[in-house]
Order: sequence, then C-alpha cells, then structure tokens
Amino acid sequence: MSQRVEDADVIIVGGGPAGLSAALSLGRARRRVIVVDAGTPRNMGAAHMHGVLGHDGLAPLQFLELGRAEVSRYGVQLCHDEISAARANATGVDVDTRNGTISGRRLLIATGLTDELPDIPGMRDQWGRGVVVCPYCDGWEHKDDVIGVIATSPHSVEQAQLLRQWSERIVYFPHAAGDPSAEASDALARRGIRMARGAVTGLRIDDDEVTGVEVDGRVIAVGVVFTGPTPRPRDALLRSLGAATTDGPLGSWVDIDEDGRTTVPGVWAVGNVVNVRANVPVSLGLGALVGGALNSDLVHDDIRNARSSSH
Repeated sequence: MSQRVEDADVIIVGGGPAGLSAALSLGRARRRVIVVDAGTPRNMGAAHMHGVLGHDGLAPLQFLELGRAEVSRYGVQLCHDEISAARANATGVDVDTRNGTISGRRLLIATGLTDELPDIPGMRDQWGRGVVVCPYCDGWEHKDDVIGVIATSPHSVEQAQLLRQWSERIVYFPHAAGDPSAEASDALARRGIRMARGAVTGLRIDDDEVTGVEVDGRVIAVGVVFTGPTPRPRDALLRSLGAATTDGPLGSWVDIDEDGRTTVPGVWAVGNVVNVRANVPVSLGLGALVGGALNSDLVHDDIRNARSSSH
C-alpha cells in the first residue's frame, strides 16, 4: 500500500538544470519543494559541458551534484524515484511514485527529452563523446579536425555550414537524407565542404574513439561525427494529464505560455520537455523564470485562501 505524503507547495519532476534551477528559486522563496528525479539526464554520456559561464568544462554529472547540494541548503527535498501517474485533487495534484503518493499545490514537469539517433552501428555507444550534435558545445574541442556530418534531414546542410566556422575540413554524408538541392550542394562546394555519397553502414572505432565513417565498403577518416538526432520529449505525464499540444516540424510538443503554464490548471513545464532549443544555460534561465512565476502564482493563491478563511 502506497503511503500518502502531503507536504509540498511544488512537486518538480526532473532534476536536471531546468528543474534544479526552478527548485533553487522556490527554495529561496521558502516554498516547500520536492524534486523527484530518476537519474537519467540527457547529457549523462558527455564527459564535459561547454558554454556554461562559470562552469565551462565541468562534467555534467558533477554540475548536477553541485546543484543538488545547493538546493538542499534551502530545504528542498530530493527524491531518487520514478513517477507512474499524476492526477488533480481538490487543492492541487497527486503524484504516484514507486515509494508512495506525493500531494502538492503545483506540479512542474522538467523531464527533458531523449535523442533518437540514426540506426547506424557505433552511434549510440559513442553518443556524447565521438558523436555529438551541438557545434557550440563541442566545436572548439574539434577545431581544425576532420569533422564528419551524417545527415538526418535537409537541415543537416546548415549544420555542416555552421561547423565550417571551426574547421576547414568538413565531410558531409548525405546518407538517408538524400542529396542536397543543387543550390545547397553548390554552397557546400564553394566553402570546401566535401560530399561523401552513399549509405553509411557504421563508424570505425579505435581505442574507443571515432576514427572514420564507413560508407559503401570504404572508410573515410574523421576525428568526430556531428549529426542531428530526432528529439523525443519525455512528456507522457503531461499528456496523461490532458495538456494541449501543437504539431510542428519536429513533431508534437506540449503547449506552455511565457511563464511555463500548461493548459492543465496547476501544471507547469520547463526545459527540454517543451523546448528543444533549451541547452544547459537556457534551461537554467528558464528554470529561474518559471520558479519565480510559480511562486507569484502561489502568492495569489495564498491571498485567496486568506480571504476565504477571514469570512
């Protein structure tokens, strides 16, 4: 029998940068906050993160460890657990975990997303190390290397052009995305970006490092592979609650307003689960913004409750 716990102003599901940033703002606002996290951050395979001011080069897991220590100083409770269901109650929301039921006045979903990689041998094993996505996160570390770009859509041409800022030696693999348009092919050629046509059948790995891309029986040497995975938001909980969604070029995503509110009363969302472009610095900023907006919403709730009790 699961045990019911009723001691949260805000339940935050997801303990990544967005969730912990919101927890920090709310904890400092003296709110009772519980963060429920399953411990599977999107960037857990990366050895370092970059472009995070004050923490450039820090390991992602170490960054989260520091964040957890900070929020704990303000009374935020951290629960290593998984959520199975959520539903509205008379005053907020109930969340079922493996270890019991938590009741809160508000629910903030910050569960992030997963990256669906091309079905190419070696890609998943090297994800976050020899296979990456963001030029701003990993371009500097591979400046002047031979950089391979394995296309997943016509937009991969733009990725290759962007990476040309870091290296003159870019190899573009159209793979299943098909040949670029005549205009795009001409633009690649004019900037010295080489095209390697054919089906990519695997990566060449030596001493746990990517050294080449296998294309139709031949190996083309590269020092790293950039690609464009398909983002899949971890939004099953939001959808189960009835949150409205909007279809776009990258699929269906849950709607939020500028403060992070979903269409479900009392349910908010922040970070990659609703914003594919939210890298670590953006997620930190959005978490702080949503944390402040949530506290303001609770203040108005406190005012209403005070008026009701006075009559």
